[in-house]
Amino acid sequence: MGIKTVAIHSDVDANAVHVKMADEAVCVGPAPTSKSYLNMDAIMEVIRKTRAQAVHPGYGFLSENKEFARRLASEGVTFIGPDTHAIQAMGDKIESKLLAKNAKVNTIPGFDGVVKDADEAVRIAREIGYPVMIKASAGGGGKGMRIAWDDEETREGFRFSSQEAASSFGDDRLLIEKFIDNPRHIEIQVLADKHGNALWLNERECSIQRRNQKVVEEAPSTFLDPETRRAMGEQAVALAKAVKYSSAGTVEFLVDSSKNFYFLEMNTRLQVEHPVTECITGLDLVQEMIRVAKGYPLRHKQADIPINGWAVECRVYAEDPYKSFGLPSIGKLSQYQEPLHVPSNQSFNWGCVLTKQSHGKSCVNIKASGEEQLQKKRCLTVERVRVDSGIQQGSDISIYYDPMISKLITYGSNRAEALKRMEEALDNYVIRGVAHNISLLREVIVHPRFVQGDISTKFLPEVYPDGFKGHKLTDLERRQLLATAASLYVAEQLRSQRFLGTPRIPIAESKRSSWELSVHLGDGIYPVAVSKHGSSFSVEVDGMKLNVTSEWNLASPLLSVTIDGTQRTIQRISRNASGETSIQFLGTVYKLQILTKVAAELSKYMPEKAAEDTSSILRSPMPGTVVAVSVKPGDMVSEGQEICVIEAMKMQNSMIAAKTGKVKAVHCKAGDTVGEEDLLVELE
Repeated sequence: MGIKTVAIHSDVDANAVHVKMADEAVCVGPAPTSKSYLNMDAIMEVIRKTRAQAVHPGYGFLSENKEFARRLASEGVTFIGPDTHAIQAMGDKIESKLLAKNAKVNTIPGFDGVVKDADEAVRIAREIGYPVMIKASAGGGGKGMRIAWDDEETREGFRFSSQEAASSFGDDRLLIEKFIDNPRHIEIQVLADKHGNALWLNERECSIQRRNQKVVEEAPSTFLDPETRRAMGEQAVALAKAVKYSSAGTVEFLVDSSKNFYFLEMNTRLQVEHPVTECITGLDLVQEMIRVAKGYPLRHKQADIPINGWAVECRVYAEDPYKSFGLPSIGKLSQYQEPLHVPSNQSFNWGCVLTKQSHGKSCVNIKASGEEQLQKKRCLTVERVRVDSGIQQGSDISIYYDPMISKLITYGSNRAEALKRMEEALDNYVIRGVAHNISLLREVIVHPRFVQGDISTKFLPEVYPDGFKGHKLTDLERRQLLATAASLYVAEQLRSQRFLGTPRIPIAESKRSSWELSVHLGDGIYPVAVSKHGSSFSVEVDGMKLNVTSEWNLASPLLSVTIDGTQRTIQRISRNASGETSIQFLGTVYKLQILTKVAAELSKYMPEKAAEDTSSILRSPMPGTVVAVSVKPGDMVSEGQEICVIEAMKMQNSMIAAKTGKVKAVHCKAGDTVGEEDLLVELE
């Protein structure tokens, strides 16, 4: 748009992508959010120093803070968002619920006041009837939210929710409302200007969640019919007009199986998942926000807003999906390659406005603008595979902020096309150095229930009641993986015999063309016979022959392999001299050991390492900060009793005893920073 920008950042984000993209960048403090991204005094000083004219607050932090918007207004700086009245009204869940009722918006039954303490929380919960949802009045993003099914969980939920709310939003007020079991989470995007015009830009389906945080979103929803969509949109616009809302905002609803919908909350900011709306409508929401903030009227009428095609977004997190569907992982991105090169990623032109930006986590101060740039329409080029990320190869994922690596968005003319493109993009996404949730994302989008649109906010715990275990291989897929791994092993053996294209020992050039191998996968050991024919391998597994072909570019992190006509994109994650290798296949990383037949016979004589008895020790399941320790040496603890609380990326997690016993030693104290698998407490 021709607008100069100033990025703010904490000291640990000095090399962040948004810092490099901006025209100027200024550090506003150390890593803790209270001293940097939430430090209004420091941010206001940067605005004065750089003479910024406007501020876009991003997705979180101060984006819904009425005091920040008020301070900007007092100094004549434009806040690219709604005014302070709308932020206050909609940012406070208690007040917003009352306003929604007055605007004839469907609301969830519950207590409309502030809950004072745990005893009052229990009394209110009993009156409403279990289950109930305890949530931060000023909250969002799943922070400060707990579901309680009885009195004990209500007391515990009150404690954790108030602590999380205080640390995330600086406001520990809570409210309680009826928890609607097994709903869908569907939200309506609204866009309003300062001239009384307001539009609803269709819906986003956000039901795939873990810990009340969205994981996969799509637009439109498979569930809504035109009548329900219109009713939800009209109620969302009615609420926006009731608070004189201007800018982009989102009205969230819970929708039950009978298509009854209830107001949940309004987010007075840009949503993380806004790209899927941009894809199907052709509107650039950030550009629209900037235009509205400048005072221009909306350029579109409700009848102009289309649903064109289908878009899906996967939130790629630095998390271990095998632990509670995703506990944070930290580290340096040693290798990072976004899947923008996939063959199906051709763009097309919408022919009206503009597209693709990368939005960082922090505010961006807008320094200068040209009037003509704000009024111009530009063609919106929609990428069929789009990646909005704030990191790059070499970036550090720290304990201080949300563990999101990127938003991966795919677009298609219909849902099947968008999902197929997402599957392909996930297979081609290279992330090394931290754990990530690509295996979970891929399993979700190919699961029959998801493909059929049979989803709710309980999808993950219902589909994976014992936790996520990765992809379960069919017999055919198992043979494909074994054949691919064996072919890769032989290709590496042949490459190691040559240097710069010639044999290492010319007089001893091998003419070998067949190999007998033993491959260990899971609980099974499989004999595999491999023979080479040109650039292809014929592999016999379980008495069946498979033909494996590839370019065998072993230096590439991605390998396209064709197995009996079926194309697969795999990643070889690691290997060592003992034949152990890790291969990402169908999204999941499988550990294999490949040995020659002779080596496999000899390996039987190798001693096995005894497994550690973990029942008497408590290790940290994730990196984070110890918030509280509830025991000391000599204390007796019961199985399931809370031992300590660890906060990681603004979420508090209760660590419990695995058995009844006496505390032998405590290796941490409140305020300590701990890493994954660090020893916390020992029992006798």
